Amino acid sequence: MELRHLVTFETIVEKGGFKKAADELGYAQSSITAHIKALEEELGYPLFDRMGKTITLTETGRRFLPYAAEIIKLYAKSKQTIQEDDHPAGFLSIGASESLMIYWLPEKIRQFMEFYPKVELTLKSIDYENLSGQLKKGDIDAAILVDTPDWQPKDLTIEKIKEDRLTLVEAARPSASRIAETMLVTEYTCSWRPLIEEYLRKEAAYAKIELPSIEAIKQCVLSGLGKAMLPSFTVNNEVKNGELAAIPISTRNEIGIYTAFHKDKWRSRNLQAFLSLLSD
Repeated sequence: MELRHLVTFETIVEKGGFKKAADELGYAQSSITAHIKALEEELGYPLFDRMGKTITLTETGRRFLPYAAEIIKLYAKSKQTIQEDDHPAGFLSIGASESLMIYWLPEKIRQFMEFYPKVELTLKSIDYENLSGQLKKGDIDAAILVDTPDWQPKDLTIEKIKEDRLTLVEAARPSASRIAETMLVTEYTCSWRPLIEEYLRKEAAYAKIELPSIEAIKQCVLSGLGKAMLPSFTVNNEVKNGELAAIPISTRNEIGIYTAFHKDKWRSRNLQAFLSLLSD
């Protein structure tokens, strides 16, 4: 049973077809077909039902898929273990929330690559609703995200890197336009949105505008469109240079920067080095 055949099988399932898998792996489609044929002959059962241009996994294919995925992961893990020496090298994939990727991680990444130039670092967006799935499948080695102190995800091990808070801000030079008192808010999937809603329940006079990103919210605040509650690390510079004004609040505003791993995750030398730098 050849590893490349297993990789081909897994890629067909992930991409949804033989042609897409061929494009992803850089093979001719005939090679993809040959890989699957060889695998099916070795197993003695078909892995896919082929109905015209549509393919679906057979019952055998569904049962075999998790074992194929595990063999691929074990191979990657064993190869990395052998290649590791005193200096981290090889692949590392980190999932990060948008706010951290824009406002907090760039300097950390610069330092990491300065210390460990042989590491091939990839940063990916986090799927908050399927974070456990991303980590379990190995799409990312670890996640770095902002959440509230009561966050207790199932199947994940979490560690707090840094405490932070939400800061209520407005433009330091309010717009002269007569618009209703407005709160600019993140999407409901945002981890700290409940803290904003808690504040708004006490301040019922606010109109509300929902925006898709922190940067969009911040720019709208700077233009005088309204106020916003944002992580301090995203607005500290603007508050210090006088573009934004911080407003005291009495409701809960504690948040933190966390790392998250699948509970069964093996922590490579690369990952340990990256996490150590984040904590400095």
